[in-house]
Amino acid sequence: MFKVSDILTTPPPAYASELQQKVYETLVSMDIPFERVDTDPGLTMEDCQHIDAKIGVRIVKTIFVCNRQQTEFYLYVTTDDKPFVTRDFCSALGIPRVSFASAEKLWELTGVEVGATTILSAILPQAAGVHLVMDRAVAEAPLYACTDGTATCFLKLRTSDLLERFLAGKTVTLI
Repeated sequence: MFKVSDILTTPPPAYASELQQKVYETLVSMDIPFERVDTDPGLTMEDCQHIDAKIGVRIVKTIFVCNRQQTEFYLYVTTDDKPFVTRDFCSALGIPRVSFASAEKLWELTGVEVGATTILSAILPQAAGVHLVMDRAVAEAPLYACTDGTATCFLKLRTSDLLERFLAGKTVTLI
């Protein structure tokens, strides 16, 4: 049975990564309300369905891709049920073909491991050059749920708080 905790409204008692600590410190300092659940590693769509049921909103899918030269990187946030079609993504942004970036680059630029990719990593200095791209349907939804930078903790907040406050000053391209 997949473990999902009761809903919590405080940061974790101990942090698993620099990113996780920075995420919660930022949420608390900006007085952004959130709910979170601690889980077994949430790596599959089935795992996420258990988490979705507990927090009451579907977790977004976040994809990390790059150009062939590995000089341009993109964090793409979309709905969990939408397939990633490279041609459509590239056409919407007017960029050459992209492919999935390596796990090493994911860690280097966003401070997360595979399975924990999140737009929240945009607050890290090393992520400054990563392009943030979001599906319009995600941006228009009232609530947003994602990993907190780990595969064992998922949080929910208002999408407006994410875009207008947490990511203030960052460019998020909607497609």
